[in-house]
Amino acid sequence: MKSLAVPSPDYKKSHSGLFLAFLKIGVCGSGGVASWAYRVIVEERAWLTEAEYAEMLGVASILPGANTVNIAVLLGDRYCGFLGSISALSGLLLMPIAILFAIASLYERFSFEADVKHAVAGAAAATAGLVIGTGLKMMRNLKPDLLALASGGAIFVTVGLLQTPMTSSLLIAAAATLVLRVALERRQ
Repeated sequence: MKSLAVPSPDYKKSHSGLFLAFLKIGVCGSGGVASWAYRVIVEERAWLTEAEYAEMLGVASILPGANTVNIAVLLGDRYCGFLGSISALSGLLLMPIAILFAIASLYERFSFEADVKHAVAGAAAATAGLVIGTGLKMMRNLKPDLLALASGGAIFVTVGLLQTPMTSSLLIAAAATLVLRVALERRQ
C-alpha cells in the first residue's frame, strides 16, 4: 500500500532543506559522517542516485579537504548556488563544532582514565566498521566490473596496507584505470 504522506519541507532542495539534511548528517555521524551522508542524500531524501553519489564522492575525494564537507559544498551549489553551499556547510559543521568543544574540555579533564581510553578505542573500531560497511553497500549496488574492482583493490593495498600517500595513489590509479578502460573499449 502506498503512503499518502506528503514529504516534509526539509526534503526539498532549498536552503533550509540543505541546512536540515546536513545538520542531521553532522549530528548523527559520530565518528564519521560518510555512511550518514549516503543514507540521507541517497536513501532518505533521494537527492542523488547511487551512481550520482558515487560520482560526487569521487570528485570530493580528489579535492583537498574532508569528503563530506566537499559533498556539502558541491551539492549545495548544485541545488541552490553559493548560498546553498553555505547552508549545507553550516548545517554540517554547526553541531559537531559545538559538541567538539564540549567533549574536548571533558576529554582534557578525564583522558587519563582507563575507561575513557577503552571507550575511545571502541569508537575507533566502530568507525572503521561504518566506513567498510558503506563501501560494501555502494559496491554491491553499483555492481562494478573487474577493472573497477582491480583498481579499488590496488588502491586499498597501496593506501591501506602499504601506507602510501592517498592523493598520489588515487591519481596514479585513476590514470592507469582510464588508460586500461580506453584500451579495452578500443579492443571491442
